[in-house]
Amino acid sequence: MEFSVLTVNPARAEADCIVVPVIRGSQLPPAAARLDDASERLIGQLIERGDFVGDLGTTQLVPFAPGLNTARLLLVGCGEQEKLDEARLRTALDAAMSALLRLPIEEAAIAFTDTELGPRGIDWKSRMIAEAARRAAYRFDECKSQRSEPASLRQLALLVSDPSEAERAEAGMRIGAAIGNGINVARRLGDLPGNICTPTYMAEQARAMGRGSGLTVTVHDEQALEEMGAGALLAVGRGSAEPSQLIVMEYRGADDPDEAPHVLIGKGISFDSGGISIKGGADMDEMKYDMGGAAGVFGTMSAVMEMKPKLNVVGIVASAENMPDGHAMRPGDILTTLRGLTVEVLNTDAEGRLALCDALAYADRYRPASVIDIATLTGACVIALGSHAIGMMSNEDTMAEQVTEAGVTAWDRAWRLPLWEEYQGQLDSAFADLANIGGRKAGAITAGCFLSRFVGEWPWAHLDVAGTAWNGKKGATGRPVGLLSQYLLDRAEHRFGE
Repeated sequence: MEFSVLTVNPARAEADCIVVPVIRGSQLPPAAARLDDASERLIGQLIERGDFVGDLGTTQLVPFAPGLNTARLLLVGCGEQEKLDEARLRTALDAAMSALLRLPIEEAAIAFTDTELGPRGIDWKSRMIAEAARRAAYRFDECKSQRSEPASLRQLALLVSDPSEAERAEAGMRIGAAIGNGINVARRLGDLPGNICTPTYMAEQARAMGRGSGLTVTVHDEQALEEMGAGALLAVGRGSAEPSQLIVMEYRGADDPDEAPHVLIGKGISFDSGGISIKGGADMDEMKYDMGGAAGVFGTMSAVMEMKPKLNVVGIVASAENMPDGHAMRPGDILTTLRGLTVEVLNTDAEGRLALCDALAYADRYRPASVIDIATLTGACVIALGSHAIGMMSNEDTMAEQVTEAGVTAWDRAWRLPLWEEYQGQLDSAFADLANIGGRKAGAITAGCFLSRFVGEWPWAHLDVAGTAWNGKKGATGRPVGLLSQYLLDRAEHRFGE
């Protein structure tokens, strides 16, 4: 699907369908009002008769449009104006795109950019429109014998009333399309089953992304991991026939190729049985999503390559499969990590932090400007925050504020949890430098405390996406690609390459 910006009178816009926002109990937005006037008040009459009232997320197709250069209108409810916020606008856009992509049309236009939304400008609204269109187009059926036909929509035009705002709309649209594509990259990797999306497969995907793109990819196999001393990551995969991998993707977009990069680290456990501390059978199939952090890194790197911000970014994926066999790590084992610290394994199902701790130590070689790790790390975070907010911890207030602000802008929000020194004692071990779990209390926080022991002298944030990376049978969500992409854009101050 291609995007464009039209600054013509919406009544003159040529399209197979025009998407029109309707605010319940309020006047139509300016572009929608122009369409109404030119169509002999077709929209207004439908509203007055009660045929369409504009409840949030509702849609109605009008298969004729007298006086307009379109064959049909798609009315989309935005709810009441006083309640319309970012979340509700995204709900309306999701409904609009879902309905639009079901129509047998090739060209459409959308009149949402002048919908009143507090401080959000046309660039933000254009971005959300493009992102919603990309997300709505996602289908995962590559493992089925019968695949669905792709949507026929090929062109979506954003109707912009003020020509002076066209450039901002185009910039927002470009960002939204790139982030939407990145979200879908992450969703696909997450939805793939564990017998396909193995650590080796992830390494192959990274290499494929790097071909001809300017992305430098390095894959450290088990021999290389042994030589560098990554004993924790190696231990996680010892029980699996699938070899562990440390995958590194480097994007150099800054004017100075040696400028300190921002490093993203993803937990890439391709399937998590729990190991010797094996999980129960209920919903174990969903443990293919335990590489949601890695999927987020892949998706963000995809968005970065499309947006080309002027900064350096390194994506690191610590990938392994956690399975039980005669070679698997055991409760009571003591591991030597890449940082040199020793870890007593009290629970083999707390393996994600073991994979991440070596990746965090590996990041030191870049002397990074900042580090963010992303992981489906703890059920405790799901209990604490549910499926809406990403759990976030940080070693710096400024870093935490930057991540939080990026999440609000992208509407991919995170909530900060404390990383106080008082929690660190729960990780004490009588036999090693620290244990890999800290007991039942504050499980999400003690997992963050564990990771903090392996962070260098860099601004760092930890994102626990256990509650947000997937949504049961609905599949992977692609979060937190939006947050991470916005964080990087903020660091680049919206500077773009050629």
